[in-house]
Amino acid sequence: MADMAGPVQILVVDDEEPIRNALKKFLAQQQFEVYAAGTGDDALQQLKRHRIALMLCDIRMPGTSGVDLVPQALEIEPELAILMLTAVNDATSAALCMQRGAMDYLTKPIELADLGRAVQRALKRREMLLEHRQLNQWLKEEVTTRTAELQRERMKLERLSIATLEALVNALEAKDPYMRGHSARVADLAATIAHQLGIAEEEVEHVRVAGRLHDIGKIGTRESVLNKQGTLTPEEFEHVKQHVVIGSQILAPLSHLGDIIPAVRHHHERWDGTGYPDGLRGEDIPIGARIIGAAEVFDALSTSRAYQEKMSPEKAVERMADLMSTVLDPKVYEALASVVARRRTLVFLDEGGTTAG
Repeated sequence: MADMAGPVQILVVDDEEPIRNALKKFLAQQQFEVYAAGTGDDALQQLKRHRIALMLCDIRMPGTSGVDLVPQALEIEPELAILMLTAVNDATSAALCMQRGAMDYLTKPIELADLGRAVQRALKRREMLLEHRQLNQWLKEEVTTRTAELQRERMKLERLSIATLEALVNALEAKDPYMRGHSARVADLAATIAHQLGIAEEEVEHVRVAGRLHDIGKIGTRESVLNKQGTLTPEEFEHVKQHVVIGSQILAPLSHLGDIIPAVRHHHERWDGTGYPDGLRGEDIPIGARIIGAAEVFDALSTSRAYQEKMSPEKAVERMADLMSTVLDPKVYEALASVVARRRTLVFLDEGGTTAG
């Protein structure tokens, strides 16, 4: 994986020492050479001293924030892959980091296995970009160079358009304390379920992006309905149901999002065919939509709502068993149950430090 002799060098940037140490230990076990920094300024010094391939960076830090650190780091090391760590409430800042050149972000609490996969993914993408650059140097003809430039521009535009849409979703959710961070949480859980089901890595990433954007259509939902406590009238419910269609229409012009649009459109379909908008049944519902639908039910049960007590993860999974074969794909439910059970036994990295689950 390294583009030079010796192990790949990673820089961990976090102002909380327990988190820094836990990340350092985990990455060292993965055979990386790990450096650590407690502030943005310290991180910039480390980047000047070492040949860092990937920077793992917390968004919230005293002094230089993660958002400001991203462009400064890339100025020192243009080939740096950057992976952000973010509290759920900072998902909007994370999307801003992606607009400034970060590759991806993960929300806390972080499952270490998921972090390991994200690091490998970021390094692989960095390697691809380096190979493209090398190819350019070898093939000097004008046409080849122009094609490579266009491809780079296209990749940049694709990343920007997704980051901008994510920022919109996060800004929309930030208005409601009960919905804040919902899409980011659903995306991370859905990606982990997809991985548990043995889906190809590229598909897992499509599920993650679809999860982050699944409620983009709520931009078209009336505020009075979005904020209503209690039961919706039949007319209001019909209005809310439009968000999946509006969402797929917003994404339709972005041809590079082709694979994720069906997951956005169909995440409210039900296994027994009584869902919306198209009444699809069973295996006819795209797998990404089935996974996001299940992750969304779990998130609704296990986070605070004005009208209900939040349940423990175990209780939420237990309650969801009643929805098998009506709302949920049994296979997806089993994968979700396994993921949640495993999460209870893994080390988490949370906003306040490290805790064993």
